[in-house]
Amino acid sequence: MKKLSHLKRMVLSALVIAALVYLYSVSYRVTNMDFVRLVKDAYKAREFVSAFLHPDLFTRDTETVTITTTFPIPCDSAPISEPVESGPRLVTSVPCAGEKERFILEGFDMAPSTEIAVRWHFPDGRVFTILRTTTDADGHFSAEVEARAIAASAGGVASAIEVDTYIPISGLKPSQAMKDVTREIFVTIFMALFSTTIATIIAAPLSFLAASNITKRGPLGTSVYYITRSFFNIMRSYDPLVMATVFAFWLGYGPFAGTMALTVVTVASLGKLFSEAVESIDPGPIEALQASGANRMQVVRFAVIPQIVPDFVSFIVYHWDINVRISTIIGFVGGGGIGYYLSEKINSMVGYNQAATAIWAIVIVVWVLDFLSAEVRKKLT
Repeated sequence: MKKLSHLKRMVLSALVIAALVYLYSVSYRVTNMDFVRLVKDAYKAREFVSAFLHPDLFTRDTETVTITTTFPIPCDSAPISEPVESGPRLVTSVPCAGEKERFILEGFDMAPSTEIAVRWHFPDGRVFTILRTTTDADGHFSAEVEARAIAASAGGVASAIEVDTYIPISGLKPSQAMKDVTREIFVTIFMALFSTTIATIIAAPLSFLAASNITKRGPLGTSVYYITRSFFNIMRSYDPLVMATVFAFWLGYGPFAGTMALTVVTVASLGKLFSEAVESIDPGPIEALQASGANRMQVVRFAVIPQIVPDFVSFIVYHWDINVRISTIIGFVGGGGIGYYLSEKINSMVGYNQAATAIWAIVIVVWVLDFLSAEVRKKLT
């Protein structure tokens, strides 16, 4: 019998292992896991990682100096510019090029260690930024440029390559990104505060209806209990992103839609936490008041509320912390605040340094709020 029981356990263990192997193999296929590509394409994340380490925090007032050279595309479409031999100048590896050909653009004797912007200036007056970089300590830069079809000469007039050099003329001051992020992070904090406050006002009384030790008395009380519980469970099933999308279509993009979405989600979450806090109270004071003839409202006021206030305050502070994090996410679907600013900068593909400023602000605010909420909960418990 012992051998048979041991054999059954071995067979059962083998079946469990086989089932797990099958489930993980299916998961691996449907999620398109490719760890080799993760390593091979790591260079693609280099630009964003570099921007993350260099957030746009400070700036200086600058004077813009522009250097220009014409560059015919194709070669026989316009006159070739005469090369400049001295002073701040642009030099191309070839005097002209055909469409899609690449060439090297260099700058000499420019302002050292200075930010520059390189762009095409088309014959019709339009401009197209090619890249942004920085000159070295000798005032030199080098970049590979593609002769694009949109920069082709028109009417015998060649497009020009322009380089704007931004020469600092003042001391450091907060950048525009720093100002924008500071404003939006405060919007996010107050979105979370306002939504948590409204949700608390709604969830606190409803939580008593969802507490079995308070409401679940007789057919009517039992019905109210299950209806309230079902309401909380249904509302908790909706993701904040879904609610933010709904309110964004309803109210338009902005902080108001985000605040309403957070409020709905927080009502359900706090309602459940509050009701569980009510259900876990000491029944002794309740029984004592009921034995003395107190009605239900008196029982709640004198036996329940004094016991639940510390837990309620702890949950409220903790949920404010959570809502700051959630409001960052719902900003990506138009909920306003720092999340919306962050999504704009990431989607623009040229605002990674500004996005890094927003990410650092989120990290700092979440860390501070987490510390403060932990301290408050510690003093209340």
